[in-house]
Amino acid sequence: MRPLALPAALLALGLLGGCNSAGALVGAATGTAAAAGSGNPAVGIAIGVGTRAVVDWGARQVSRRWHRTEQEAIAAAAGEAPPGEPRRWQVRHSLPFGNKQGEVRVLRAIETPLARCREIAFSVEEGKAAELRRAWYVTSLCRGDTGWRWAAAEPATERWGSLQ
Repeated sequence: MRPLALPAALLALGLLGGCNSAGALVGAATGTAAAAGSGNPAVGIAIGVGTRAVVDWGARQVSRRWHRTEQEAIAAAAGEAPPGEPRRWQVRHSLPFGNKQGEVRVLRAIETPLARCREIAFSVEEGKAAELRRAWYVTSLCRGDTGWRWAAAEPATERWGSLQ
């Protein structure tokens, strides 16, 4: 057995112990390769941890952009709809996954001298045909200088976590 095999294996197990993301897998792979290539487990750990941080950061950025795009599509559809009338919304990303669609309905319009807002209900559809599932959410939108925007983070917290 090579002298670096044990430290490299321990490094890989340590990094994979809490593996729940692509960042952990990429970090473990690069850390193991760096430890084996350099002969220094500390270098492997540093490179593995750094790689994991970068990959996780990139994944969060993409996820935030996708969720913002979904919110903007829902807000645009609701901004055009009269109260009570259902409208379809959808988002198609450049990658072939993460595409979303659903329905939005304006529950009530709130007109004040300070703001134009709307309370809406929107669905997010998962699956196709007989296996179609819809989850419904309620939130508020307000009209700003650049169009309708999400006004409340609380309803989105359950759906999108802290990515709001």
